[in-house]
Amino acid sequence: MTATSLLVTQRPGRVRRRTARAPLPWANPAVYFVALIAVGLMLAPIAYIIFGGFRTNAQITTDPAGLPQPWVVSNYLDVLTGDVFWRLVGNSTIVALATTVGVVVLGLMAAYVLARYRFAGRGVLYAFFAAGLMFPLTVAITPLYIVVRSLGLMNSLGGVILPQIAFALPTTIIILVPFLRAIPDEIQEAAFIDGCSRLGFFWRMVLPLSLPGVITTGILAFIGSWNGYLLPLFILNDASAFTLPLGVQSFASQYSVDTAKVLAFTSLSMIPALIFFSLFERRIVGGLTGAVKG
Repeated sequence: MTATSLLVTQRPGRVRRRTARAPLPWANPAVYFVALIAVGLMLAPIAYIIFGGFRTNAQITTDPAGLPQPWVVSNYLDVLTGDVFWRLVGNSTIVALATTVGVVVLGLMAAYVLARYRFAGRGVLYAFFAAGLMFPLTVAITPLYIVVRSLGLMNSLGGVILPQIAFALPTTIIILVPFLRAIPDEIQEAAFIDGCSRLGFFWRMVLPLSLPGVITTGILAFIGSWNGYLLPLFILNDASAFTLPLGVQSFASQYSVDTAKVLAFTSLSMIPALIFFSLFERRIVGGLTGAVKG
């Protein structure tokens, strides 16, 4: 018996761990080159906007692609010390949080019924929600505008929140239904034998087991609401009720001659969504790829 076979026979666990930690082989260098070009093309506009906020209008006019010389922070300070930017951030936060809560609560309840109950027309109802993915907001913006106006919600944050909840429900239900279906029936039967009600089973068992999917749908709803532009454009007319994406467009139109300040305002408007997505990126991937274990 050789030393290699003895090592494999006596310490298989250690050999497996060493094999699992082996570095992955390098791919074709052309793949990395193409990837670097793609990343550079995506980051170049963002870098131009950020660096442009540290320049003056004269610098941008003289050398549009140059670096700040010298660096000017007054553009960012003017935006941060003003009330316009923070009002827009507050409006967007209210809309995004309200939309997220509504989407998670309504979507979880609807997905729970579709996943755990058997009734006539369940498949048709699920297909109805799935069909909602085929109708983007741009298709329904005109009738939606008429409905919101008829409800008296024009020029209010509620007129933005309710439609966003409705259009985010299909994605939420499609994601949550597999999570809820994966909960073993034995857990539900054991809970009922112990005297747990249907509502108690929902709060004590269903919600904790489906938490990865709930967090994922909540994050997607928050980001989608935060970046929403078309619906606020049609619903909101008062500048005091503008959300951040709509406010950026309004600010750019108002200060069109001050390019440096517009770039600074645009740079700061990207930071909240970028930080939020960076913090919860793993949650999104884990929620979409994970599964509930009984």
